[in-house]
Amino acid sequence: MFKKLFQQTFIYGLSTVLPRFISVLLLPLYTGVLESKNFGDYSLIFAYFVIFNVILSYGMETAFFRFYNKEEKPEQVIHTSHWSISISSLLFVVFAFVFLEPIHQFTGIETAILKMVIGILTLDALAVIPFAWLRAKGKPLKYAIIKTINVGFNLSLNVFFLLYLKDLSKKFTWLESIYIEDFEVNYIFVSLLLSSILTLLLLGEFFKQIKFEFDSALWKRMMNYAIPVLIAGVAFSINEVVDRIFLERMLPADIAKEQVGIYSACYKLGMFMTLFGTAFRLGVEPFFFSHATTANPTKAYAIITKYFAILGGLILLVVLVFADLFKLLLIRDESYYEAMDIVPVILLANLFLGLYHNLSVWYKVTDKTRFGAIISSLGAFVTIAINLTLIPIYGYYASAGATLLAYFLMMLLSYLFGQKHYKIPYQMKKISGYLLLSIVFSAVSFYGFRENYAVGTLLILIFAGIIYLGEKAELIQLLNQNKNESKNH
Repeated sequence: MFKKLFQQTFIYGLSTVLPRFISVLLLPLYTGVLESKNFGDYSLIFAYFVIFNVILSYGMETAFFRFYNKEEKPEQVIHTSHWSISISSLLFVVFAFVFLEPIHQFTGIETAILKMVIGILTLDALAVIPFAWLRAKGKPLKYAIIKTINVGFNLSLNVFFLLYLKDLSKKFTWLESIYIEDFEVNYIFVSLLLSSILTLLLLGEFFKQIKFEFDSALWKRMMNYAIPVLIAGVAFSINEVVDRIFLERMLPADIAKEQVGIYSACYKLGMFMTLFGTAFRLGVEPFFFSHATTANPTKAYAIITKYFAILGGLILLVVLVFADLFKLLLIRDESYYEAMDIVPVILLANLFLGLYHNLSVWYKVTDKTRFGAIISSLGAFVTIAINLTLIPIYGYYASAGATLLAYFLMMLLSYLFGQKHYKIPYQMKKISGYLLLSIVFSAVSFYGFRENYAVGTLLILIFAGIIYLGEKAELIQLLNQNKNESKNH
């Protein structure tokens, strides 16, 4: 059981972390080529991206996993969910182009970029069920290859357009028509659009086996399950990106986009925790559903959550010890460094978010997804309230604080509700102890001994040693269990 979990986590983790690690190269590229104001423009458009990606998938991916594992005819789940996404995506395209000008006026996104954004959002929505299908069918390697090709192709196009096209257009006349002065932000979205087209082509195996079959009764049940997930997803996206929109609209016009750019660049240093959380979730979510009906699934859930907390605490400490080295590697322009103080806050917030995802298993396996909607909506309310109230006073520090408080509240509420509705024997003393120790060591390193790598490394070794002593017996037991499972198979 655990062997399969760790194998899937490794492959899905590799497919998520490695490609995104390659895409990390885009941060120094963007901060080296774009002024902070232009990076602010890109970040604002991306904020709308995140929100509409959630809306266009409307919880159907999670519903797909739930019903694929419990329906007698899983192929009906495949066809129904695919046609649902396809029809809604077509309606979105029609609506978006009919109201293109009002959308442009509201968002401030120029029309040429807006058309590309509509295309990218649609193509990404159409890829949701094919990717879910690959995960459900146990094809992590193919999933990993396609994801990696997508990011690699996108990275290559960005490098070509932003670094080489200008000089090459002077040597090769056929490139003159492609190069446009001050078109950098547009080129970023051209790269994304072409990458999304390629990805959909690579998912051709899925589309070949699709039939025009639509089970309306099944669809209604899936939508009843998915709608709370949609509400939760929209709330999550608000927590993640709405601060950029508030910053742009509430700060003085002459500095707003520059501040958004500076904040967004340093916010991305928190991606190490996000990558870890995403990789872990991709590997664990199918495991949660497939083991929901086994003899004692709660014990496995508790162990998984504890090790997520341990690894997350270690990542928090390591990143903050070496934060100033990471900033030199990833952010090329020193003008962005003024927001470095938000990095510990964002990292800790993303750790709480990852724990929330682990703790939220109870409402997914019991089909009580409305609790996810309620909890994440409360988090979104906190995010909006703090941003609206404190941005005029504290600027992006208010946004970072709002993110931390919202994710902490969501984590806490999920634990409390979960223990009432689906009790899981979490080792709370150990989890709390490890997290507290990691936070204290991280604060000591970042605020007391910043750039003192000898002290920072010592703190990492002490933390790792305490974990080893505390978990040695259980780790040996799990490894022996894994060996016995391997022999039996």
